Amino acid sequence: MAEFPNPQQQHQEPGTERRLLLAFTLTFLIIIGSQWLIKKYYPQPAQPEPTPAQTAPTPQPNPAAGTAAPAVAAPASVPSKQASAEREIVVENGLYRIRFSNRGGVVKSWVLKKFDDDKGQPLELINAASEKWGFPLSLYTYDEGLRQKLASALYVTTDSNTLNAPADITFEFADAEVVARKTFHFDHSYAVRIEASVRYKGADVQAYPSWPASFGDETAASAYAAQQVEYQLSDKIERLAAKKVSGGNTLTGPLYWAGPTERYFAAVFLPDDPQNAAMVTLHHQLDAPRDAAKPNDTVKVSLLGAAVGDRRGPTVERIYVGPRAIDTLKEIPVSTSLGQKRDLSGLVNFGFFEIIAKPLFYWLRWTYNTMVHNWGWAIVLQTIIINLVLLPLRLPQMKSGLKMQKLAPQIKAINKKYEKYGMRDTEKQQEKQRETMALYKREGVNPVGGCLPMLIQMPFLFAYYSMLGAVIDLRHAPWAYIRDLSSPDPWYLLPIGIVATMFVVQRMTPQGMVDPAQQKMMNIFMPMMLGFVSLNLAAGLCLYWSVGNLISIVTQLAMNRTELGREVRELHAKREARKKDK
Repeated sequence: MAEFPNPQQQHQEPGTERRLLLAFTLTFLIIIGSQWLIKKYYPQPAQPEPTPAQTAPTPQPNPAAGTAAPAVAAPASVPSKQASAEREIVVENGLYRIRFSNRGGVVKSWVLKKFDDDKGQPLELINAASEKWGFPLSLYTYDEGLRQKLASALYVTTDSNTLNAPADITFEFADAEVVARKTFHFDHSYAVRIEASVRYKGADVQAYPSWPASFGDETAASAYAAQQVEYQLSDKIERLAAKKVSGGNTLTGPLYWAGPTERYFAAVFLPDDPQNAAMVTLHHQLDAPRDAAKPNDTVKVSLLGAAVGDRRGPTVERIYVGPRAIDTLKEIPVSTSLGQKRDLSGLVNFGFFEIIAKPLFYWLRWTYNTMVHNWGWAIVLQTIIINLVLLPLRLPQMKSGLKMQKLAPQIKAINKKYEKYGMRDTEKQQEKQRETMALYKREGVNPVGGCLPMLIQMPFLFAYYSMLGAVIDLRHAPWAYIRDLSSPDPWYLLPIGIVATMFVVQRMTPQGMVDPAQQKMMNIFMPMMLGFVSLNLAAGLCLYWSVGNLISIVTQLAMNRTELGREVRELHAKREARKKDK
């Protein structure tokens, strides 16, 4: 897809880091970043489209060879269409309530009836910054003066103040130079049909319906980190974070859908003609409070938006404004150049571990719908089942740890025997390795036997993290004292539980030949580090994590009571007694 930068507007914002992913990676000593963070880009076309001449607000027709180009002039007399005063029109169905203004023919309020905000009020999707950067469904043109004129004009529209879907509303404006028309059709879904056209001095110009200023669901600086501009070309979906979005850039089609998104909601345009569609990315700056409870403590954040329309002039498309919910998105058809049946379900991003995370979500939702009817208890039940299924893979890890602890004195003796030989003495080092491996073989110990179960568990942990961050179903879902499982624990009880259970797990887990200093660091530092990381994690993920730790404690207790476990404890007690005698 070709991209045309606007040299006057280049914004580079720092991206957010996946601290949880990094912490887990360090904890399990698995270097995965170099394998997972590879991003492939399509090469840029040699000849971009549209050309500067095409993006001008007054395009000229291309005359056929050998003929004179006809002059394009404004009509001698254009009937003026302008309202005398500003007024508002409300359109609603069972899903939303939209308040239009005839000044600019824009939306000043877009309330989703089935969702609420953090204060329990119906969710308002219009960002407060729209007053400065433009309201939704304003028309974006490459000529800033024309853009401002279209946004401030008083359009002639219906006489009705309230409309119930299905309904249509048309805004019209005309003066000596500009003729503008916008028509919206509303049905009983989250999608609104748009037809928009602008003629300037008698010629069609590119005027794209836009969603300029993010979402009203974002009330604190941390919420803006989830903003993206997303679009689909054929089977490829691109998701651009703030640092990759430059204001005023044009991306050309084929575009099946495109627009700004945040964690749980989206405003994406679906062109009727994807081949000739184009998107202009919008990027502004905003002073947002670090914490919604402290509005005066602000920090600069990025504000993303997009305008999508037909490069040839008049635009016919739909806009989906609603939740990123799988079942809802599957009901929204997408036009394609080849006529394939597609929908908007690609808006739900389960990330790298989608092959695991998506089935986990369907399973969790089934548990919620058919068994417990509470998302928190559904997480608890699913966590127990996952750990029981993985138990046969964890038992070898536990047995290996016990056997390695049993052999610790013999391994220590071998190391002491060869400690006077340096690493450059390859012959002695190989001899030491053979002697160590012979001991392992004789005692039936696999020194890396515990690694495979750990590696198998990691994708489930990462997938659960991805799943809980992608689905809207857990937004504002209560459990016990927690009002919202998708937000951090307000009392930090679950992070404290993670620290406590991790500490117990580390104390109970056989340490084998680990150096005492290293053992102390693992027993204290690792639980504290993971507890700190969990402070800002979703409560649902902390619940999954802490319940998994409790199951590990019960499993380790059972393993320590086996014959091998009792033998190792007796040997450990004898060693400690000998140390005291010395």
